[in-house]
Amino acid sequence: MTQRILVVDDDRSIVKVLSSYLEASGFQALTAYDGEMALHQIRRERPDLVILDLMMPNRSGWEVTQILRADRALAATPVIMLTARVEDTDKIVGLELGADDYITKPFNAHEVVARVKSLLRRIKLDRSPQAAPRILAHGALKLDLDQRALSVDSAPVELTRTEFNLLEVFLSNPGYTLTRDELLEKALGYAYEGMGRALDTHIRNLRRKIEPDPDHPTYIQTMYGVGYKLAGEPL
Repeated sequence: MTQRILVVDDDRSIVKVLSSYLEASGFQALTAYDGEMALHQIRRERPDLVILDLMMPNRSGWEVTQILRADRALAATPVIMLTARVEDTDKIVGLELGADDYITKPFNAHEVVARVKSLLRRIKLDRSPQAAPRILAHGALKLDLDQRALSVDSAPVELTRTEFNLLEVFLSNPGYTLTRDELLEKALGYAYEGMGRALDTHIRNLRRKIEPDPDHPTYIQTMYGVGYKLAGEPL
């Protein structure tokens, strides 16, 4: 079945260019030009992924993402934010709201399509059936790979898709120092210059959810100049 990508931007020329590149790559492109129209399209069409501009009339990309993540029926919808704003705080806010990826303008349309394909591949792997239950445990952490669920001290903890993927990589490699490139490739599906800050944001968000004291992490240790590692041995 052809995968459907919703492109949302109040600049119609951007929507037209991205739609043409996506369709040339075998996707079906859906379009919207403001936040309200985007929500209507998402609820009606249930696209496989949304490319969402940040600054738009009738609800910003931030607002649309918040609404999606708060709606159980739509919360799993993958979102790539697209914006001309390049401040680190904007990226951090977008990622904390649950965006799966973040691309700044001006962009290369080929790169956008590559990011779409990478994110969809990750989702397909996440949803692939497994022969037996797979659970990773470490200290108070218990990660159910089949149910995509985390518990900390037996209490359920909600994770974004990227946070889940990162934690899976850490739990699969306890005590091993993972470089930034390794984490980007294993957890996000790609590695390229300039994603370091986004990775740090995901790690910081993950620490807030799993660490007893995020400012003095017990699990995810920073290896300065190299990357991160899951401290200690698995229990």
